[in-house]
Amino acid sequence: MKNILKEKFDLTPNSKIVIVGEGITGTSVAKFLESLALPFSMVDSRKSPFTFETFKGATHLCVSPGVELSEPIIANALNSGAKLISDIDLFAAVVNVPIVGITGANGKSTVTTMLGDMARTCGKNVGVGGNLGKPALDLLDDAAESYVLELSSFQLERSHVLNAAAATVLNISADHLDRHDDLENYAKAKQVIFSGDGVMVLNADDEIVSAMSNSTRKTITFSIKQKADFYLAENNLMHGENVLMSISDLPLEGKHNVANALAALALGTAIGLDSAKMCDALRNFNALNHRMQKVSTKNGINWVNDSKATNIGACIAALEGYDQKVILVVGGEGKGQDMNELAPVIFAKAKVVILVGKDAHLIESALNLLPEIVPAYHAEDMREVIAIAAHVAKSGDTVLLSPACASLDQYKNYQDRGNQFAAAIEALPA
Repeated sequence: MKNILKEKFDLTPNSKIVIVGEGITGTSVAKFLESLALPFSMVDSRKSPFTFETFKGATHLCVSPGVELSEPIIANALNSGAKLISDIDLFAAVVNVPIVGITGANGKSTVTTMLGDMARTCGKNVGVGGNLGKPALDLLDDAAESYVLELSSFQLERSHVLNAAAATVLNISADHLDRHDDLENYAKAKQVIFSGDGVMVLNADDEIVSAMSNSTRKTITFSIKQKADFYLAENNLMHGENVLMSISDLPLEGKHNVANALAALALGTAIGLDSAKMCDALRNFNALNHRMQKVSTKNGINWVNDSKATNIGACIAALEGYDQKVILVVGGEGKGQDMNELAPVIFAKAKVVILVGKDAHLIESALNLLPEIVPAYHAEDMREVIAIAAHVAKSGDTVLLSPACASLDQYKNYQDRGNQFAAAIEALPA
């Protein structure tokens, strides 16, 4: 293993490796390097602010995903000759079984979990993690026949060659533009997942993703709007001319989850999983918390927690999954997104909007540009959100928390936001 790391990254006992960030990723890298008796140091600006001395003489930097590469002191170290490596680089270098890489603005956790379930249903010993659950390097603790990794744009932008057996970019929409500057840079970071020569699984309904196609590579496409290798036709999931299963057997809400299922089937096929068993796994799939999660039908109202919808694309996908108009709870930290993209979909799919959070005014301004008014209410916190929703909703209505924004303006994380949504519903009088 040491020889591989020396060959690929010039890592030796004489290297000066600095791990930047003492979170779960940094800790996993430290454990890995320690197991190989490779020297390293760990730094974290939350404990001690970085100075130019912090990285003096560093040969390699392993920068955790939560730390910006553009931070001047880190950028200076890299420009001065330190090599950038990531936990994903290290993982890919030492693994000799198939890796499946999954990224996208939305749906990556669901597809990662689906594919992991499919592999287990097929009797495979599979490691699942990355940006979801265990850090990639911690998966090495248990030998596996294959690995399924969810990968974020922050992980990919600091990685080099994944060389996955199969990989996908599920979709591209404006997200994390506070870190990536523009959509082009965001898409470029995502595209790193296709480094290598494995099977490319592409969303035929997404123009930016489709443009990533490479004529020299084996490609599998999926679509919910047109015929592709895996597609939706007459409420059935199809592979070529073969009916795989009815979407009525999918225990998930929304057309975007149909797309997620098709993507998982395409990836599973790419690594040789059995179609019938993959469909069995889909029929028994448990929705992830905070992702289009039905939390209650209290007082005849369908309350749905989609707190993980931290960008416009996720909110749009959630709204477009409904045939009838919903009561939408939206707002939070906007991350520099253009809310004018969201406003027309809200107009088409929401009967009432409840605005909350730091950048609620930006959503309201976008709605005010529409030719007709969408009734809107303002709330200070989740208890007020639920009180308003309970007042305006009638039996049979759906109240959808799909914020289109990050949660850190008012909550610890998106899970905390979703949990407070559920708790406030539980506290309503019956």
